[in-house]
Amino acid sequence: MNLDDFSDLIERPDGGIRRDAEERRERLSVRPGALGRLDELGEWLSAAQGAVPPRPVEQPKVVLFAGDHGVAALDVSGRAAGGGCELVRAVLDGASPVAVLARTQRVPVRVVDAGLDCDPELLPAEVTRHRVRRGTGRIDIENAQSLDETRAALELGIAIADEEADSGTDLVVLGDLSVGGTTPASTLIAALCGTDASVVTGRGGAGIDDLAWMRKCAAVRDALRRARPVLGDQLELLAAVGGPDLAAMTGFLLQASVRRLPVILDGVVGAACALVAQRAAFRAPDWWLAGQVSGEPAQAKALDRMSLNPLLDHGVTVGEGTGALLALPLVRAAAALAAELPEVTTPVAETTPVDDTAVVADETG
Repeated sequence: MNLDDFSDLIERPDGGIRRDAEERRERLSVRPGALGRLDELGEWLSAAQGAVPPRPVEQPKVVLFAGDHGVAALDVSGRAAGGGCELVRAVLDGASPVAVLARTQRVPVRVVDAGLDCDPELLPAEVTRHRVRRGTGRIDIENAQSLDETRAALELGIAIADEEADSGTDLVVLGDLSVGGTTPASTLIAALCGTDASVVTGRGGAGIDDLAWMRKCAAVRDALRRARPVLGDQLELLAAVGGPDLAAMTGFLLQASVRRLPVILDGVVGAACALVAQRAAFRAPDWWLAGQVSGEPAQAKALDRMSLNPLLDHGVTVGEGTGALLALPLVRAAAALAAELPEVTTPVAETTPVDDTAVVADETG
């Protein structure tokens, strides 16, 4: 598998359609700029859909990739190592924030187990049937996964994107369910942005104290030493310091862009995968929105590198796609306003013919 092939497969959203949408916006009854970023969102959605005005977002889907990371054994996370299964179970039981919001907004949730460290029998078969491997290696001292497993995870993400596009999903809210996932995400972003561990290391969605933060910084530092020699190959990079869930999300983002399927990104894990995908295909970020500011410094660096401006900054750090799902009503509102506000036609002012003889008479007066 050569991820660079995606560069030829991904096209930008239709620029001509976007210009048509901008021109139509100039004719609406509400003056341009009065709706703030909703104008920009409506125009982006028109270009992504190839339609002016944009169609309503009628079949969104929350897609969550799940995995456990071996580096969590170093106590770098606010959750116990191997606890990804409990996160998944909370979503399936409707007891997590993303599940509550999805239920409120009537948006279905799909959970994909790419690398949980638990017995498959503990979760429904439709969740676990795609698992690539059980957990990951400790990225500070060993590879997260093999190259073959990385390829399998990328292919999994590609297949999930195709399934969603073929089923009629018209927008995806993308998130992760992971324990220890922010550590490999921070490592990937630091490697790709050329920064040090302390610059990108945050306290994760579960929150950690100062000692755990220092352990996390050390883990990212050591993982960076292993990542830098393979920066030229995205496949090897994901094998060294990623994981099956991160590789699957990367494949999903690339194939979603091929299929012209818009995606709202959530937190630092999604941002890391997006940055890897951008390295493979520079047009891909045109199909993504940044849903929210997660508070993770690595996310801010990645979004800045991709020129993605988050829609929300509400201090939501729980992860799991929650912040991205909170941004979905804004996208739906932008589509409705762009489509339903009336156009105003300005009548051409009538002009009175000039009496040339009167002008001459006045001049000769």
